[in-house]
Amino acid sequence: MIIGKKMINMLNLKDKKYIILEIIPTSSNPSNGNIAQLSALKVDGIKLEDRFDYRLDKSLINIPDILNMINYDNNSFKYVKKTKAIMNRFKKFAGSLPLLIIDNEYTRNYLKDLDNEKYSVFEYLGIDVTFDAFDELIRKYNLEPSNYLVDLLYEALIMEL
Repeated sequence: MIIGKKMINMLNLKDKKYIILEIIPTSSNPSNGNIAQLSALKVDGIKLEDRFDYRLDKSLINIPDILNMINYDNNSFKYVKKTKAIMNRFKKFAGSLPLLIIDNEYTRNYLKDLDNEKYSVFEYLGIDVTFDAFDELIRKYNLEPSNYLVDLLYEALIMEL
């Protein structure tokens, strides 16, 4: 796909297994922050195969806004004491599959040690990464609002494919 004069490398998702993921960090810099939550979906074409929902133990998060942001469906998540545990489990979950990410600096920073190919999920949806990208996503695809941002991305991708 060509956007402006820039060639965007994209996968043919209809025939591919991939991971859609979202990270909520406590800091944009992994050297002084943690992953508060990592949610991911393993998808084959448009078929959901598995999901990954992990959080850092809430007693280890001292940022009220982050705690409020992740204060939903608490029983649906697995809790661990360290970001390293989340990342080790995620590496096993993802294997070598390509990752469709919310392409911002902090996501790339937290994923820098993963060799997986990384693609901007918003490139597939024709949406820019902005403060209100998910509001735009909900409007564009007529989706019901959800705390599970990876689910919104997955629903939009299904409509796009």
